[in-house]
Amino acid sequence: MKKVLLASAVSMALVGAVNANEHSGTYAFDKKGAHQFITFKISHLGYSWLYGRFNDFDGEFVYDAENPENSTVNVTIDTASVDSNHAERDKHLRSEDFLYVDEFTEATFKSKRVVLDEEGEADIIGDLTLRGVTKEVTLDAEMLGHGEDPWGGYRMGFEAETELRLTDFGIPMDLGKASETVEIIISVEGIRQ
Repeated sequence: MKKVLLASAVSMALVGAVNANEHSGTYAFDKKGAHQFITFKISHLGYSWLYGRFNDFDGEFVYDAENPENSTVNVTIDTASVDSNHAERDKHLRSEDFLYVDEFTEATFKSKRVVLDEEGEADIIGDLTLRGVTKEVTLDAEMLGHGEDPWGGYRMGFEAETELRLTDFGIPMDLGKASETVEIIISVEGIRQ
């Protein structure tokens, strides 16, 4: 059984290598078509979940199919675009208690390395700068697919998630133990340039 699995893995690797250059390249996020989302989820006092998103962000990734570990990603987020579907709460999220957007207009993520696991999923390790604080974070990423689109382009999509501790980024608002961390989910579709 192990020999069959090994033979299958080697065959898939060889086929992938032959076609590798077909999908390697630099991909710009599909901002125009809005096929991209950065959403978040945080507990509200331990009683319910608060969901939100950032409506304005941009970025690109470079995918190296022959050596995925050499791939990179860069993202810039307009922090004032935070949207929790409630105007007064969004005003509070933009204040000094949370994102302090008057002082810190952008958040950025710049990858430093990519580590693949046995299932083909990747940890993208990089520096997240939020509210003027830069910390190394790990995005648990998965390729969703790639291929030609109906308009003559070539697209590739990824989803990634991570969890952040608010105090690590200097966010002073304390909503209790249940609300110390926020889950982030990033879904992007890139168009090869």
